[in-house]
Amino acid sequence: MSDLFVALIHHPVVDRNAKIVTSAITSLDIHDIARASRTYDVRGVFIVHPIPEQRKFAASVIDHWRFDFGRTHDSRRREALERVQIVAELDDAIAAATQISGARPLVVHTSARTEGGTSYVDLRQRLEAPDAPPMMILLGTGFGMSPEVAERADVVLAPIVGPGDYNHLSVRSAAGIILDRIRGK
Repeated sequence: MSDLFVALIHHPVVDRNAKIVTSAITSLDIHDIARASRTYDVRGVFIVHPIPEQRKFAASVIDHWRFDFGRTHDSRRREALERVQIVAELDDAIAAATQISGARPLVVHTSARTEGGTSYVDLRQRLEAPDAPPMMILLGTGFGMSPEVAERADVVLAPIVGPGDYNHLSVRSAAGIILDRIRGK
């Protein structure tokens, strides 16, 4: 099976009024996405944020579990967080994934607002195909990634749709569902 990566995008994202903004990093996103990614054998998780202070905050959250009290308190969380890298731009994440895998990853855009899109079955088949390139799943914060991020993607994934009209999952929940659909047994 090909290498799989996840990138959590904080800029450029949109707010509830479709204005381009930069969202804040949350420790819950780091922990929960890292744990889901480790469960589904994701090779690397990239926290993408352009503001140095936010990257420093993310590093302090991770370092707490790698070096501080958390190291001895919960080794499973440390194991999950070992796969997290903090980068300034999406290009940095793509470059790092390329270096790790030896090939540029197929970039997959996710959004709750997508009309149509590639099915999870198709994406899983691509990932499991012999000689498949690595793959990077982009996850947006705020109210989703800006259109310019979508334009950079190689594939747009179909949205996660529940039985009703409400569709506003946390990025942590969406990450777990997506990873289960494309990597679960």
